[in-house]
Amino acid sequence: MGMAISAIKPPNINRSRLLHRFLQYVRLDTTADASSSSYPSSPGQLELGKLLVEQLKALSIGDAHQDEHGLVWGTIPATVAGPAPTILLNAHLDTSPETTGTNVQPRVIDDYNGNEILLGTSGLSLSATNTPSLNQLIGKTLITTDGTTLLGGDDKAGVAILMELAQTLIENPHLPHGPVRLLFTCDEEIGQGTKHVRLDKISAVAGYTLDGGGAGSLDVETFSADQATVWFRGKNIHPSIAKGAMINTIRAVGHFIDHMPKHILAPEVTDGRSGFLHPYSLQGGVAESKLLILLRDFDTPKLEEYAKLLEDLAHQTELLWPGLKVQVEIAHQYRNMGDGLRRKPLVADLAEQAYLRLNRPCQREIIRGGTDGALLTALGLPTPNLSSGQYNIHSPLEFACLDQMIEACEHLIVLLDLWQQHGRS
Repeated sequence: MGMAISAIKPPNINRSRLLHRFLQYVRLDTTADASSSSYPSSPGQLELGKLLVEQLKALSIGDAHQDEHGLVWGTIPATVAGPAPTILLNAHLDTSPETTGTNVQPRVIDDYNGNEILLGTSGLSLSATNTPSLNQLIGKTLITTDGTTLLGGDDKAGVAILMELAQTLIENPHLPHGPVRLLFTCDEEIGQGTKHVRLDKISAVAGYTLDGGGAGSLDVETFSADQATVWFRGKNIHPSIAKGAMINTIRAVGHFIDHMPKHILAPEVTDGRSGFLHPYSLQGGVAESKLLILLRDFDTPKLEEYAKLLEDLAHQTELLWPGLKVQVEIAHQYRNMGDGLRRKPLVADLAEQAYLRLNRPCQREIIRGGTDGALLTALGLPTPNLSSGQYNIHSPLEFACLDQMIEACEHLIVLLDLWQQHGRS
């Protein structure tokens, strides 16, 4: 890496302003809708994006705009003379459809005392029993739900962090950094976050997504992912005359699912680096049924093995019901971002150095899921994922930690300084 480099001390982050941003953003319903044919899939994403553009322009970020696809772009100008690498920072506007994001009522808990947290009148609660990480958050400021919706910290914590970072950098022009490209994507939760992203528009040497969990996490691997659509086509006829004529795809689907691996290769029984097959959606009737299955593994070639397993099972199922047709269609989703990051280790190394310069621990971790960073890395822009203080995502038990959001801002300031120093070494 050339000469030894030191890091600046970040300024105080405006705590109340960051909290205000976050509360403002989570109250906007930006739930992604996989059944929608539009992009973005929900109008709230356009609404939040428009608000961010207004706020960025108010900070004098002249190129801030929302493009024809709803993506929000802006560039924080460099504060150093001469060439310096451009870094992309990314967060996504949408929230998961797994729990409603309508009428979010966030609750702020200052100086958390370690006791059980009742979530409104929902009957749900947060405690060290269902969320052991609370034991490490005593004395922190937490933002929870009322138990009837998700919070939206995934990824509005990341959105708020980047917006607060932008204002902090603008207000402190003495902080050294090269150009900082901001990108807020849509529909990340349904795998479409980078559908309309162009690398030539990003024009950066590296990127970082702010879409991670607790403090100090550096996500350097994701699952590789495909989706299988399995079509079952049979024959319907009135049940009174069905003997020898009806081919009931509902029975065929039941047999197919029952013979998928249950004690291995299922999300209910795997963790760590173990992959899985996950049937998660079923629609249909007697004549035709459609089954959706997730294929996941850190070892990309294994996805082909999983697809072959499904195809063999489809053939075996056809043999049990003469005339039944079972068709397996495999759709590519994303690939392990670790494959790309290993080719350009500096990107993760500098993120780790920034944590260490702040005397904070850093854990390189794997994600049993995906991020925009995985898709950006596959496009050729190495983009690991950084912590943003999210917990219990996609759930009414979701909460965020304000103190860790502040730490994320501080980490980015040091990281950007390390990048500009590296560009000069």
